[in-house]
Amino acid sequence: MEKHNTIDENSNMSMDELHKFLSFKISDDNFGLSILKVKEIIEYQDLTEVPMMPNFVCGAINLRGHVVPVIDLSVRLGRESQGIGRRTCVIITEVGSQNDRMEVGLLVDAVNEVMDIHPRDIDPAPSFRGSIRTEFIHGMGKIDEKFIILLDIENILSLQDLEILDNEDTPDKASAQKAIDPASVESGMDD
Repeated sequence: MEKHNTIDENSNMSMDELHKFLSFKISDDNFGLSILKVKEIIEYQDLTEVPMMPNFVCGAINLRGHVVPVIDLSVRLGRESQGIGRRTCVIITEVGSQNDRMEVGLLVDAVNEVMDIHPRDIDPAPSFRGSIRTEFIHGMGKIDEKFIILLDIENILSLQDLEILDNEDTPDKASAQKAIDPASVESGMDD
């Protein structure tokens, strides 16, 4: 399972595509993310652990020679880590400001499909207190009398979180870059 979905940010998207969401599972719950935020989906691969990172950062991967931090979306949403299963994968997204984008991987239990959700079928984020901070929620999509939680990826990682992940001068990032040797990943060799 190499690459399932790539979004070309420079292409002209139709209005219909603005309401397409990639659906995925964390535990038994269904979530969605706008396909405009998804660069690609990759099969889970061993992560290089990086010391002294927030608990939701489970490591880093080598993606075509670039170090990409991977967050455990379950932990980031205030839940227990689900561990690695047969369908576990990483959704590669880009977050940050328009001039300073950063690739981040989201570890999820399974990716399901791309769904069309009409804007009239998207309710605002609920105001009740739950296990998910409501600023992480873009809305609640209604599909066949069920809800899918539509996430706002830009709010899942705050500016402070991105600074931690992207700080060039920290020993943590230097150790991640040193630990992930593109030659050993491409050849399949482990250190």
